[in-house]
Amino acid sequence: MNLGSPMAIGNTAKVYLYENKVFKVFNDSLPEMESTNEAYKQKYAYSFGLSVPEIVDVTKIDGKQVIVMEHIKGRTIGDLLTDHMEKAEYYMNISVDIQMEIHKIKADSIDSMYEKLSRQIESAPQLDNKRKSALIKKLDSMTFEKKLCHGDFHLFNLIMSDHNVTIIDWVDSSAGDIRADVYRTYLLYSQFSVELADMYMRLYCEKSGLSKAEMYEWAPIIAAARLSECVSSEKPERLLEIVDQYCPL
Repeated sequence: MNLGSPMAIGNTAKVYLYENKVFKVFNDSLPEMESTNEAYKQKYAYSFGLSVPEIVDVTKIDGKQVIVMEHIKGRTIGDLLTDHMEKAEYYMNISVDIQMEIHKIKADSIDSMYEKLSRQIESAPQLDNKRKSALIKKLDSMTFEKKLCHGDFHLFNLIMSDHNVTIIDWVDSSAGDIRADVYRTYLLYSQFSVELADMYMRLYCEKSGLSKAEMYEWAPIIAAARLSECVSSEKPERLLEIVDQYCPL
């Protein structure tokens, strides 16, 4: 089946637009149930009334795992912001309101954030055993109510169309602490713009009543977990510095 040229290429999949539907075609290296698990998470978010692309099918094409989903027409808020930097606070306000709606949802039947973070810390190649033990101990000490967390929430995963915003890319979602999810978003923004990251953190804290200090409790854990992702645009030295600053040995 010829889907044409991909409209986007990520670390785990290529995304195609074909017959007005989106086809997410996964890389061969991924586990057999990857597409099924991701589709389940997206359906889970959809079931709570969140604005999420509807899943049409989970199938295989030419031996590759594929998720077929509704095509949402529009532009990402990240692209809109790039064109209109003077509207940064306007767009960031929209995103924070959406993330807070996600965080209101009690979650139990999707992946555990605790288990995911534990696995990531244990597999991070830059961490020695002493650091890993200290981080797992800190993770064990964290108490929280399990809420729905997107896991990769940022402006480029929000599509704006006709005054509606749709949340995409639910592969990293989990049931966990919203403060960890907020710090993860902050960490992603700070990689490219400390100013935008600080604006995001300020707005979330103002709207939620949570403090910056509460979010930063998760800093070493989330930074350590990101090390396991081996993202080419991320500097391991930056993440290790955060780990050592907030979880000294």
